[in-house]
Amino acid sequence: MISDVFIKRPVTAIVISVVIVLVGFIAMTTLPIAQYPDITPPTVSVSGIFTGADAQTVEQTTTTAIETQINGTPGMSYMSSNSTSSGQANITVTFDVGFRFDIFPN
Repeated sequence: MISDVFIKRPVTAIVISVVIVLVGFIAMTTLPIAQYPDITPPTVSVSGIFTGADAQTVEQTTTTAIETQINGTPGMSYMSSNSTSSGQANITVTFDVGFRFDIFPN
C-alpha cells in the first residue's frame, strides 16, 4: 500500500528522505551541551618523595599520613596508593562523577 506510493513516485520518496535527514541534523546541532553527562570521574594525584627510604618506611611515614588527611574529603569515591622502594609515594583520589572542585572559595 504505502510502498506502492513510493515506488510510483520516487521523487516524493527522495524529498521525504532529505527532509528527515535535515530535521535530524538541525535537531542534533541545536541539542544543548548540558545534555551530555560527565562520564570520566575527576581524579587528584598526590606524589611524595622520601629520598633513601624503602617501600615499608615510605608507607608507614609518608603514605599513611597523607591518606589520613585525605580520607573523608567531600565527594570522594575511593582512594588508591602505591609506595615504591625508590622512596616514592603515589596516591590517587577519585571523586564522584559530576563533582566540582572549588579552587577559590569565597
